[in-house]
Formats: sequence, structure tokens, C-alpha cells
Amino acid sequence: MNDTITPSSSVVAGANAHNPFPILELIGLRKVFGQQVVLESLDLSVLPGELVCVIGPSGSGKSTMLRCCNCLEVPSGGQVIIDGIDLMDRNTSIDRMRQKVGMVFQQFNLYPHFTALGNVALALRLVKKMTRRKAEAVALEALSRVKLSERAGHYPHQLSGGQQQRVGIARAIALNPMIVLFDEPTSSLDPELVGSVLEVMRELRESGMTMLVVTHEMAFARAVADRVVFMADGYIVEQGPPEQIFAAPLQERTQAFVEQCH
Repeated sequence: MNDTITPSSSVVAGANAHNPFPILELIGLRKVFGQQVVLESLDLSVLPGELVCVIGPSGSGKSTMLRCCNCLEVPSGGQVIIDGIDLMDRNTSIDRMRQKVGMVFQQFNLYPHFTALGNVALALRLVKKMTRRKAEAVALEALSRVKLSERAGHYPHQLSGGQQQRVGIARAIALNPMIVLFDEPTSSLDPELVGSVLEVMRELRESGMTMLVVTHEMAFARAVADRVVFMADGYIVEQGPPEQIFAAPLQERTQAFVEQCH
């Protein structure tokens, strides 16, 4: 995998869009916390270059599912397959596989004593073992992609919430992942700041980035997603193209949720 970020090298999914094999595949995923079953028999796949949005009511298991995709939550059963490798196999290096999966969190999780550039470059130095000079060059390119190169020297407290989240996105894409997971990326933002983050995500999608997005932004899911997945009570109730899910859902539970969101 290349260390540099360029329009051609950073978009792994776009270069492999003809590949019929999923980058991410969940098979029979199950997660239990104590006596509470949070995910049950969940099957989901994401193809190269695809943007899949996951919607559903609070408590439906969406964020837990996403965190199981890179073993931030260890599944209780089933398989999590990234690029053909099962993360649940005891011989799999989770740390190595996580390099293929970018993650953008609800909270920005930035180090307050590092600048925007320093926050993005840190992962490159720790994970990719780059020199400081190389890491900062790659980090600056990633910040440019999220339209923040002019804020590279600013600390988190000097940035708006939307800008902090865009630094988080830059940090994720700087590692040149095969897929980026977004966990409610706009939920912590004031309404006027949401648009700038969604615009960056739209541009990443147009560049061919493979993305799995848990979101409550219905208009974004309808306009941008290749596929929308509706979850409730730890299950996938229904999935399909946005026009089906939002205009002609097949399941009553999906219809009720969509109507409630209007």
C-alpha cells in the first residue's frame, strides 16, 4: 500500500470498482452485552466504491455494528471479513487489518495539544512508521482534501466543531484505507456546521471512496447513498436503493420510521 496520498492512490475503491468481491462482509454477526442481545444474525456486505448508509431508531445496534467492523467491539459470534480476511480468525493480526479500515467517530477524538496537522500526522508516524517530514506532507494533502490546509497549524480549540470533524476525516483517509466507517459523523455538530462535513463526504464518495455510514441525515442518505440499510432491534429489517427505502419500502417497520422522519 502506498504511503502517499494522491487522487489515484488514495482512492483504493475507485481503482477496484470492477472487483465483485466485498471489501467488508458481515456474516451472522452477533453481539451480546451481558444478557442483552444487541445484534443478532446480521449479514451485510459493502462492495468496492459503494457508499452504504445505515439508518434506524436509537438503540437499534447501528453503532455497535460499526464498531464490530474493526473489532473496537469484539463480536460475540459470526464473521467480520475485510478484504477476504476474517478478523475473528485467531491468526489474524487485528492491528494490521485496522490499517485497511478508517474510522470517523461521533466525538472528534482529537488530541488537544496537537495541531490539526499534528493530529493527522501522528497516526501516520505510529502506524505507517513514516518520518515526521513524510508524515506531515501526507497529512497536509489529506487536510487539503477536506478543505482545511489553511488551518493546519490550528489547535482543536481554535477550530469549529465542523472543522474538527473534518480533521477527523482527514486522519482517517490519510492512512489510505480500503473503507472508511462513519459513526454518526454530524451528531455532535450544530446544524449550521453539518453541511460542510456532508459536503466533504459527498466529494469522497464521488472520488470512489468505499464508505459505510451510520447516519440520521436522511436527506444525505437519500441523495448520496448507493444503498440504504434500515436497522431495528439488532436486525437488518430492510435494505435497498434509496428510492426504494424512502419512497416504497417493503416492510411496515421501515415505512413507519421513514414517515416519522419526514
